[in-house]
Amino acid sequence: MKRVLFASSAILALTLTACTDNSETTSDGASTGDSGAIAVSATDDACELSAAETGSGTLTFNVTNDGSQVTEFYLLGEDQLRIIGEVENIGPGLSRDLVVQAPAGDYFTACKPGMVGDGIQAAFTVTDSGAEMAASGDSAELVAQADEQYGAYVRDQTEQLLADTEEFTALYVAGDDDAARELYPEARLHWERIETVAESFGDPRPSMDLREADLEPGQEWTGWHAIEKDLWPPEDGDYEALDQAGREALAEKLNSDTQELYDRTRDMTFTADQIGNGAKGLLDEVATGKVTGEEEIWSHTDLWDFQANVDGARVAWQGLSPILETKDPALDAEVAERFDELQALLDQHRDGEGFVLYTELSTEEVKELSDAVNALSEPLSQVTAAVLQ
Repeated sequence: MKRVLFASSAILALTLTACTDNSETTSDGASTGDSGAIAVSATDDACELSAAETGSGTLTFNVTNDGSQVTEFYLLGEDQLRIIGEVENIGPGLSRDLVVQAPAGDYFTACKPGMVGDGIQAAFTVTDSGAEMAASGDSAELVAQADEQYGAYVRDQTEQLLADTEEFTALYVAGDDDAARELYPEARLHWERIETVAESFGDPRPSMDLREADLEPGQEWTGWHAIEKDLWPPEDGDYEALDQAGREALAEKLNSDTQELYDRTRDMTFTADQIGNGAKGLLDEVATGKVTGEEEIWSHTDLWDFQANVDGARVAWQGLSPILETKDPALDAEVAERFDELQALLDQHRDGEGFVLYTELSTEEVKELSDAVNALSEPLSQVTAAVLQ
């Protein structure tokens, strides 16, 4: 799992242009406006840029697919989650441009051969060139930018969820339980980051993420938590492990539901209120499930889910932040501060690339986390109304 380092910079304007050739690429690839483009060679196993640093202003990435698979290219924020800009569906032998406005800061670039998984990422630096940033436009334009970037984020997370779920279920069906247990919380990160989006569809969310305690009489139990219990059976022995056919049935259902979620999110659009309410909804998920330890009752991997819900809420807020800064800068600053405080507490419970099990937290530590969630929840609940005023 990536260690998440959040940036506070505003979401940037994004413009995609038509396909072009590399005729304007400079020798060093640097770009501080319209003077040239940074050449990107995307192959099946590499993502090579002609420059890893450039000056602020309008940046152009000329992306050429020199591989054999359809690919896509991203400029990511410092947290490696916010999508500043993306260009998709670049077929072998084709070139497309990504044009963004970027202030000074730390970023990541990513090529994604096959358009699945985390992609091939590398650090990218934008220095202060003194260039004037173009005007951000009115609220309607900023809302459109927030929609485009949040939609890109949702698509990216569902792509990674689909790939990781298929890998996880393959391990589970093959009986490689140790590897499946290791991947379980990592794969669920992508689900938890966009949980409120999945909920908006009704099905397939219940069949993917229903907890045993929430089952209605006679309801079939499928999804992540049914597999979780089979991988971490109760210590009292009051559980009959699934046979091979049972495992295959659960795996097939989870894969098909995940594919359905993936398909439904390809062309989704979002309004400002949906993004703002989604951020609050993700934090509510933390308060009602993760901070209580009820979500992952068998594996006790609740802190991974906790982190992912916070990730998703923060990305959603960051998309609205440019609007909020113009309407209620004090509220925007308070939300940023509360997110940082909550993240600092979560980081205290890290264990390598992951977290300690939830059962290892003391009562005082759980209360500390709960208080931080509540402190963030109050200002975050005001964001939607402030943005729409």
